[in-house]
Amino acid sequence: MAILGTWKGRPLTISVKPNCLTLSIDNPAEASVFSYDYAGRLWTAYLDSISYRRGLDGKMIAKWRLPGDARERRWLSPAEALQIEETARQTVLALKTALYTGEATLHTPLPPQGQTALERIIAFDAKRSRADAAHYHQIYKPVGILPPDQYMAVVLQATEGCSFNTCTFCNFYKDRPFRIKSPDEFRAHAEAVRDFLGEGLGLRRTIFLGDANALVIPMSRLLPLLDIVHDVYDVTNLGGIYAFLDGFSGEKKSTEDYALLAQKGLVRVYVGLESGNKSLLQFLKKPGEPADAIKAVRAMKAGGLAVGVIILLGAGGQQYASGHVQDTIAVLNAMQLGMDDIIYFSELVVDEGLEYAQDAYQAGLKPLSPEERIAQGEAIERGLRFSHAGGTPHISRYDIREFVY
Repeated sequence: MAILGTWKGRPLTISVKPNCLTLSIDNPAEASVFSYDYAGRLWTAYLDSISYRRGLDGKMIAKWRLPGDARERRWLSPAEALQIEETARQTVLALKTALYTGEATLHTPLPPQGQTALERIIAFDAKRSRADAAHYHQIYKPVGILPPDQYMAVVLQATEGCSFNTCTFCNFYKDRPFRIKSPDEFRAHAEAVRDFLGEGLGLRRTIFLGDANALVIPMSRLLPLLDIVHDVYDVTNLGGIYAFLDGFSGEKKSTEDYALLAQKGLVRVYVGLESGNKSLLQFLKKPGEPADAIKAVRAMKAGGLAVGVIILLGAGGQQYASGHVQDTIAVLNAMQLGMDDIIYFSELVVDEGLEYAQDAYQAGLKPLSPEERIAQGEAIERGLRFSHAGGTPHISRYDIREFVY
């Protein structure tokens, strides 16, 4: 429900949606926009041509466009993030006062859900925000990464860490060993997440079973954990269950296993293929071979699941570029992907702390420029072939530096 009005001579729109409340002040081209979940947490804001996104841990990223359409980003300091939250909160407080005094007018009355939301937003001050972020850290280990279409998921950490943790281009899980939670521990975690989100649960669109490679859990231990998810959450209403599984481990589950997981609410499995080139995978210390990933994806799809396949652009630099493109095309085509599937192109992000940086230096690799990495993705995409019956998967790019949960 979009409620129109005016405030200080400016257009005002309050959108009371099933999952969030959005406040827009001024004409669209110049508007300040704030969106909140129904627990009162700021979700996104747009101020002075800069967009902000707050994570559940209180961290906030700012993004803006430069002349020529180049995009910049910066993570705010805790004090800066709290200031953006307070600017938004004070705006909502001033609006509520203006509605009471008649300085602001609405063409139709604000429904009870909207009134309650305004009260919760106003109550979510800096002290409450800090406490909320501290509560988050009591419930979660760091959430390393999610596929972009899962940024608004309810993350449930059935496992912690990564089952192999050898990839040189990834340091998301180096700080903790891999382990599988017991049913009792996982139930307590799932309930704690539900209670933490509170009225903000409606903003979440799916359930993501974490951490990395969570579906490596043996079926005898995985099925009881999925039953717990159904006990604590309305899985169907939330949009189903999603998870990572690498191709190497994936081949250990059968088509029948995946069919059973689909019955349990699993919708899509994300596979970090990275490359179809065997030599490059070995250089990246990625377990398994391309044939393993092909076999795993075919079994998943035969079991009724969709897949998301992630390709790493720029990996291996100039030396591996040709083989990376040609072999990745061949592997993706062999997977027989269709309209329910996703292909993600993720550019390699290297910093000095990564093992990849050391290995690349020792091997004398010449890195690809940003333009060459984009061209590499375009070359792979041009070589893909999909059946008319199966349709074309969604193909998208994403930047891990912009991940917010």
